[in-house]
Amino acid sequence: MEQREMDVITAKAETLIEALPYIQEFNRKIIVVKYGGSAMSNEELQQNVIKDVTLLKLVGFKPIIVHGGGKEISRWVNKVGKESEFVNGLRVTDEETMEIAEMVLGRVNKNLVRMVEELGVRAVGISGKDGRLLKVTKKLSDGQDIGYVGEVTEVDPKILYDLLEKDFLPIVSPIGIDDNYDTYNINADDAACAIAKAVGANKLAFLTDVEGLYKDINDKSTFISRISADQVDELIDGGWIAGGMLPKLKNCTEAIRGGVNRVHILDGRLPHCLLLEIFTNEGIGTAIFKDGEV
Repeated sequence: MEQREMDVITAKAETLIEALPYIQEFNRKIIVVKYGGSAMSNEELQQNVIKDVTLLKLVGFKPIIVHGGGKEISRWVNKVGKESEFVNGLRVTDEETMEIAEMVLGRVNKNLVRMVEELGVRAVGISGKDGRLLKVTKKLSDGQDIGYVGEVTEVDPKILYDLLEKDFLPIVSPIGIDDNYDTYNINADDAACAIAKAVGANKLAFLTDVEGLYKDINDKSTFISRISADQVDELIDGGWIAGGMLPKLKNCTEAIRGGVNRVHILDGRLPHCLLLEIFTNEGIGTAIFKDGEV
């Protein structure tokens, strides 16, 4: 065997050895993966994400996928001759749009189930309506009624515990119900955060369309790989965070203070970002820790 081939094989072995302590540390621990954004619109990236989560399952993790589908919902809304309308980043959801959203999210959900099953892992797709997993109230946007958009008020994780106990990989679409059993669309980040807290997840990973967190988004040298919840608050209070990253970071700190051990913000467009972040010493995204751990 040539030296170059031997070096490649040795590098692969060293990578596996590097992953070993992380596999040991997180064995039988719950990890919630919020899956959405551009990583859902590219078939190759979809396959990579599902392979990552499936591998986590096979090496002893207990993963739960919470998925979005906003771009696909917008596509189908346009197909029926409607225009998507947003207020402060939240979709205005009338009754017809809610029906479309539930249909589209159900289709996305079962496609993800199929992809996991093809890799030899048993998966079950559910929505937040199943087992009354996600109970909601109407969410207002700066006091404005935007229709069937839900704010999670209560999570009953029994159905998730049952599925995990039976060795299934749960895949959750962000649909909830209120006290009157009306159906509501939920922001997938909000749903993932609420579920992670309710199940006592060791990790919550957000797959996004950015590399991670920057103190100054226009200065790539300000990338932050590790940060505490308190330090995140300081960035927010200092006006460094704006746009779509602001509600996401608030979800992250809420999850940490709600009992989640660690939150990761990862670029879902990067192949195998989950494995690179969790199983390597350097990582590739931003990890948010409890105060005092950084």
